Amino acid sequence: MTERGATVCLTFDFDAISLWAARGMMTPGPVSRGEFGAFAIPRILRLLDTYEVPSTFFIPGHSLETYPAECRAIHEAGHEIAIHGYMHEPVSTLDREAERAVLHRASALIEDLTGAPPVGHRTPSFDFTEYTVELLQEAGIEYDSSLMGTDSVPYLARTGDRHDPDGPFVFGQASRIVELPVSWTLDDYPHLEFVRNGTTVMPGLQDPHAMFARFLGDVRYMVRYTEGGVLTVTLHPQVIGRGDRMLALEEFITGCLDLGVTFERCDEAARRHRTELESADLPTAPAADPRQPGPLPDLSG
Repeated sequence: MTERGATVCLTFDFDAISLWAARGMMTPGPVSRGEFGAFAIPRILRLLDTYEVPSTFFIPGHSLETYPAECRAIHEAGHEIAIHGYMHEPVSTLDREAERAVLHRASALIEDLTGAPPVGHRTPSFDFTEYTVELLQEAGIEYDSSLMGTDSVPYLARTGDRHDPDGPFVFGQASRIVELPVSWTLDDYPHLEFVRNGTTVMPGLQDPHAMFARFLGDVRYMVRYTEGGVLTVTLHPQVIGRGDRMLALEEFITGCLDLGVTFERCDEAARRHRTELESADLPTAPAADPRQPGPLPDLSG
């Protein structure tokens, strides 16, 4: 594997209207919030171009069909397009065959746009099932970015985990799917979005500059302690695309560059780590922090 310093994968979930459709919130107000995601795509692409930041857009099939011009612009700007369901459906609400059908439908739409099958995948809402990894392998997917077993250390996702209510958790077998871990703490949606649905309220509306300052703190920690680490940040055009939030995103980008961090598409980061992950004698669970003492191998870089 080619040596490289710390990397940030700046990712965008272009959910648009599908996010609200999946929640059954299709009155004009929520729909207009989804529409803003498409409105914000040109300004996001302009910012990424200004700082020469390559990124990955996880796009539901519904957004690909509803906003073909915006999705084409993302592809033509050199950014990766990866799978994010069709209608932003949580996979835990689907049976195995339905999950497979959604995966193949979304993959075909991306291939129609880009001319090549997608290699990356993120489940809507970071949801997952016992079948997800197996179905990804079957579909020829190379990496996933939905799980949270580490912070900035890629690992191989597992199949066949078992939980014994009267005993220890039993880890399954490592797959060939490289996991680029995520975290709700590095996702703009719970920090910034106000959502009221029935009796449930997600307050959001925090200061985006403070949010990105916390994100940058995680980048500093990675730079200090995880050689060759990969930190994945999850953003949503309909969330981050508004004025002051875009300025805060620009501050985050320049802050990362000041730390000597490289921005990278998810497919490129996953491929760099694949050879080492597959050749190492790995435990079935993600390794401990590589700077901590212990017998587990270092999975970083």
